[in-house]
Amino acid sequence: MADSAEQLLIVDLPRERLKRLGPDALTDAELMAVLLRTGTRGKPVLQMSTELLEAFKGSLLGLSVASIKELCCVPGMGETKALELCAAFALARRLAKQRLTPQPYANNPELVVDFMRGLFRGTVKEEFHILLLDKRLRVIRNEMITTGLVDRSLVHAREVFRSAIREACSAIIICHNHPSGDPSPSPEDIAVTKMLVQSGDIIGIRIIDHIIISGLPRSDRADYFSFREAGLFKVAEE
Repeated sequence: MADSAEQLLIVDLPRERLKRLGPDALTDAELMAVLLRTGTRGKPVLQMSTELLEAFKGSLLGLSVASIKELCCVPGMGETKALELCAAFALARRLAKQRLTPQPYANNPELVVDFMRGLFRGTVKEEFHILLLDKRLRVIRNEMITTGLVDRSLVHAREVFRSAIREACSAIIICHNHPSGDPSPSPEDIAVTKMLVQSGDIIGIRIIDHIIISGLPRSDRADYFSFREAGLFKVAEE
């Protein structure tokens, strides 16, 4: 009986579940447990990975940008495990960049939506991001500017354009999410967009588009709103 119970426990281990069912069947905590490999005395690896996620409010995005020092502050996380996690997230970011780089996004908002939807999945707050573009209007990288409701008091032109200036970008794409499910722009969304477009005109950095992505799948219509497609501001074409 004891041997049977032990075998059942082994089958339920994240690594065994990954082998039998594939990665899509595992939770975030289980996938991290596979990366961490071992727990500590009195704390199984799955419990450790669950507590690690909880330390960052259940957010993979928050965990992915945590520093080595921040990761090591979580009980049971030594430097080796922290370095392994950082390396895994760095590879994921590089993969995302490779996936984006070959495509010109100025004329195809759906490709931007496909990428950003993955970043927004599971978020309960609005997140305001920018995509930095090179001279050929290809994505250099994504950067989150702020979280919370999009508001002129929270979204400052200096924060939005700081990285674009540093990277010598010729244009950017603005993107944020509506976790409620309706991607329609609010009056404040429109006001913020107008303010940023005017600021970009002054400093010579174009805003190619502002895309709002729904936090919920929609079958009745598109799950995103493109200011460019809607004609809410004129975009200079190359």
